[in-house]
Amino acid sequence: MPPRALTPAGIILIDKPAGPTSFAIVAATRRKTGARTGHAGTLDPFATGLLLLLSGAATRLQARFVGLTKRYLTEIDLSCRTTTGDLAGEVIEERDPPGESELAERLERLRGAVDLPIPAVSAVKIDGTRAYKLHRQGIAVEMPIRTMHVHELRLDDYTAGTAQIELHVASGTYVRAIADAMGGHCRTLRRTEIGPFSVEEADPDRIISPDAALARLL
Repeated sequence: MPPRALTPAGIILIDKPAGPTSFAIVAATRRKTGARTGHAGTLDPFATGLLLLLSGAATRLQARFVGLTKRYLTEIDLSCRTTTGDLAGEVIEERDPPGESELAERLERLRGAVDLPIPAVSAVKIDGTRAYKLHRQGIAVEMPIRTMHVHELRLDDYTAGTAQIELHVASGTYVRAIADAMGGHCRTLRRTEIGPFSVEEADPDRIISPDAALARLL
C-alpha cells in the first residue's frame, strides 16, 4: 500500500475566490486530503478563477501542466498606472483614457510576442529574493524583461475608461504587465481556462485521475 502522502493522486480544479493567496488554497487542500499537494501556476490574491492543483503522486507530473496556455478575463482601468499593475498599488501616472481608435492601436501592439518587464510584485527572484518581498520592503529594483506570448487579445467592452479584455496567453505571461503596457492597471482578473481545463468544471471534492488528466493533453 503506497504511503498516505502519495494518495489520493490526481488533479483538483479549484475556483479561487478573491482574497486568499494561492498558497493558502494549496495548504487548505493538503490539510483536507492528507496528501502532498502542488500547483500548476498561482494567482494573485486579488484575482479569481482556476487553480490546477496536483495531489499525491500526481505532483510528479507538474512539468506536464505548468506550461499550458491560459485564458483570462480582466477589467483594465486606463485612467492611471500603478506600481503593481493592479488596484493594490500606488498610482504612479494619471492620464485621460484613450479614444477607441487609440485603444485599438495599443491592443494591436500587444498581440503576438511582446517584450515586457515582469511586474514588481511577481514571484521572480532578484539576486535570490522574491521580487514581491523586495517591493514590500520598499526596495526598488529594475525588473527583467520577458518575452510574453499573447495568442489572442479581444476587447469585449469599453466604457468610462475601463476596458473589458479577454486574453489567451502562453504560460509565463503576466496580465498585469499587459495592463501596464496599455497605460492602465487591472481592476479585476479572472482565469477561466488552463489548457483543456475550464473553471466551469471546478470542484474541490473531485479528483481527476492522472491518466484522465493526461489524456486531455493529447
